[in-house]
Amino acid sequence: MAEYYSLDISADRTIHRQTTAWLILALASLVIGGLFVILIVLSRTPGIQDIIPWVDFFKTALVIHVDMTVLVWFLAFAGVFWSLNNNGSCLSCGWVPIFLAATGMLGIAASPFLGAGDPLMNNYVPVLQDPIFFVALGIFGLGFTLQILNGLIHSKPVGRFMDGSAALRFGLYTALIAALLAMMSIGWSYSMMPAEIEGQRYYELLFWGGGHVIQFTHTQLMFVAWLWLAGASGIAVKANPRLILILFALGTIPVLFAPLIYLTYPVDDPGYAISFTWLMKYGGGLAAVPLGLILVISIITSSKVSDLYRAERSALIFSILLFGTGGIIGFMITGSNVRVPAHYHGSIIGVTLAFMGITYYLLPRLGFRKPMGKWALRQPAIYGTGQMIWVLAMAYTGGHGVQRKTAGAAQGLQSVGEHIAMGLMGIGGIIAITGGVIYLVVVYKAMRPEKKLTT
Repeated sequence: MAEYYSLDISADRTIHRQTTAWLILALASLVIGGLFVILIVLSRTPGIQDIIPWVDFFKTALVIHVDMTVLVWFLAFAGVFWSLNNNGSCLSCGWVPIFLAATGMLGIAASPFLGAGDPLMNNYVPVLQDPIFFVALGIFGLGFTLQILNGLIHSKPVGRFMDGSAALRFGLYTALIAALLAMMSIGWSYSMMPAEIEGQRYYELLFWGGGHVIQFTHTQLMFVAWLWLAGASGIAVKANPRLILILFALGTIPVLFAPLIYLTYPVDDPGYAISFTWLMKYGGGLAAVPLGLILVISIITSSKVSDLYRAERSALIFSILLFGTGGIIGFMITGSNVRVPAHYHGSIIGVTLAFMGITYYLLPRLGFRKPMGKWALRQPAIYGTGQMIWVLAMAYTGGHGVQRKTAGAAQGLQSVGEHIAMGLMGIGGIIAITGGVIYLVVVYKAMRPEKKLTT
């Protein structure tokens, strides 16, 4: 049985405004992250680098860039989905999380200019060892946590009639459960941290468990986006809603083992880190593999595709390709080489492309114009192609022993193939950055108020 999946969008203007606020927050994080890339370049430019007064500003700016383009972008877009699913019972409750998250985001972005420094490049949430940064990060985390609780209490019920909308609402609930467990995991890690651990290892262990669990939130929301984009594109998914509900449940089951890991291992035990790695490595594909195959078959066999939503369909296709590629590379990892960033970049860019496609679909339903024109149609393909080149080139060099977090001669490039692959990685990165800029420009033009003609 084929089904067209979509979420019901409330006509309530407050829900529209709150959803738009989360969307603007997500977009602003990408803009701020991009501006810090410019600062990163300037901090390494002879002549100009002497004007920048901060010590080690390259790593400081890199911390803010990563936190904006990964942490804030994904968590703010989660707010977009959960705001859309609000049942209207306490609309005023939705403004406090938005205010706190926006305040925290701006504080994180401003912290280097207020004296924050001493960067640590730990996984998931790199930090600046300064009270200003930590207060801002805490405020953002509090806003996100309140949005989780707001979603758990005030979301639309799944309903007794199991149709496409009900299945997607269940998917949103599973993402909320994973997010709540992620925040609880960070608190659990903090409470169990041995007093003698400090520095980068402290923050690595603090965010390790929650960082792995929150990936399931991103993935569940990506599944919602995949199914919604397929329905919007006129693609009938070859699976009934009950099967999709089961797949959403399978995608959530691994996070329920997180408390067991904390009860079994101290946070400084190697088993703690290994268990969470295995949780994501083997649990992440339980739903992704069958759902991805269902969607690929549905796309190939679809006879009628809406021309109005070609950009959304393109985003769906490249999202599946990137996420699948990242997953396959994950099983090829041996040691700490650049296959590791190739794996997680493929996966997170798959999520990002799904969110980009949903942005295009939602804008006219939130009172803005539909992104149109050749650049809107080409953007997902440009961004997706650039990222695919980057990921595959990185995976190739990782297979030849190039280590993570190295540059220049330290990479140890030897063969012609390795040099060519790294060159292709640079080309892919440039193409991907271009696609990201096009996305922001296209969305800005769609959201910009139209000029009124005067007589």
